[in-house]
Amino acid sequence: MNDPQEMIQEGVVYARLRLNSFAYDNGDDAYTQQVVGVGGSLGFKSAYLHGLGFTTIAYTSQELWHGSMDDVTRYKGAKDILSRYDVMHGGHRGIESLAQAFVEYRDDESSLKVGRLLFESFLTKSNDTKMIPNAFEGVTLESRKITDTRLKMALLTSQKLRDHSEFHHLLAYGDDPDDPYAQWSQNDDGAMHRGLTLSRLKAEGIEDRLLVFELKNHAIRSTTLRFNATAVPQLLSSMMLEGSYRWIDGSQKIIPSVRYMQQFDNGAGAIGGANLRNNTVGYHDPTTLDAKLYAVKLDYVQRLWSLRFGYSHVADEGDIVAPWRGFPTGGYTRAMGQYNWYANTNTYMIRADYNLGKAGFLSKTHAMMRYAIEDFDDAKAGVQADVRVLTLDLVKKGFDFAPSLYGKLRMAHVLGDDDTIAEDGTLKSDPSYNELRLEFNYLF
Repeated sequence: MNDPQEMIQEGVVYARLRLNSFAYDNGDDAYTQQVVGVGGSLGFKSAYLHGLGFTTIAYTSQELWHGSMDDVTRYKGAKDILSRYDVMHGGHRGIESLAQAFVEYRDDESSLKVGRLLFESFLTKSNDTKMIPNAFEGVTLESRKITDTRLKMALLTSQKLRDHSEFHHLLAYGDDPDDPYAQWSQNDDGAMHRGLTLSRLKAEGIEDRLLVFELKNHAIRSTTLRFNATAVPQLLSSMMLEGSYRWIDGSQKIIPSVRYMQQFDNGAGAIGGANLRNNTVGYHDPTTLDAKLYAVKLDYVQRLWSLRFGYSHVADEGDIVAPWRGFPTGGYTRAMGQYNWYANTNTYMIRADYNLGKAGFLSKTHAMMRYAIEDFDDAKAGVQADVRVLTLDLVKKGFDFAPSLYGKLRMAHVLGDDDTIAEDGTLKSDPSYNELRLEFNYLF
């Protein structure tokens, strides 16, 4: 293509409509909620002129109904329908955002993007399971020029979590004393370290930029090797090594995998402490965020079904800091809505997947059930009590009357201990709850 006008004329417009509903019950009437939201996206992807093109995608999410629950500060899964910060600063119960707008240069083996974009790596994910994906601003490079290898690199300068309308800091917790809702103005992800406040970073002259380098290699037959390095200079850095081997015998596969992650404290521990919630009771060194994660899993795969057995252990050092929607235990032991990478946490999981049918109403329907035992450190006051988690996902891609319609039902039953006493004598709250999510997507 040699004509810039053709970039527009041959571009593609695409859209999605999305309906999502949430129900949550933890036994406390003040937190029981049923919330429904509607939203979607409208995108344009240009054609490419000498390898150069652009993409823009605008998103919206609006709350339709919230039953008797009006207080958004108590929202759980439903908080991603709207921006709590915007609600408390004017009452708007929704989100509008140009979350993707980037220029791309590509060839057959590489892609360089600049702007607002999604970036998938070990610790950074779009995590698009609700209404609007997690997005970043920055520069990314993906390449397959190295034989049998996929390379990813990124310099990310800001982030927009799923429940924010504006881009914000990557590793800074809002604490403006003149703003009563400042905790929702910056990175308020559930895995964010609340001691790494914006005012403390400014006092130290630290800018929270995120650097990512990742390699995935298939050079050895039946083997996948993966390496990731992620860093926020002057605060934290981490490395991850992962390997898996695929043994195939006819229609069955056996796939063992192992993951090792080490987090290096480059100054963040002295600023925020060892615990994500600013409570270092029970930590051997309350000022370090050095951390280690070990995880193993074994997959047994048949044509229509599979089983996974997983285990993870976080060393008794500092908590792992990962507020960019990539989960350190993801794919091994993380279940729906769970954060199991606090210091000295052991998790055991069994997962079963089944494709329900090839014909009739159940065609293109996938079922997944997970059962996890999460053993947290009882002595640590800043860590939740132990739980047993049972989840069920049903996903249907395409209906006879609407091939582009996608439906997903997710259920979670969490049974927690209600008698755990921490080292300082405090009684930990009961983390039990039940949750239901029902989503429909229509793509066109």
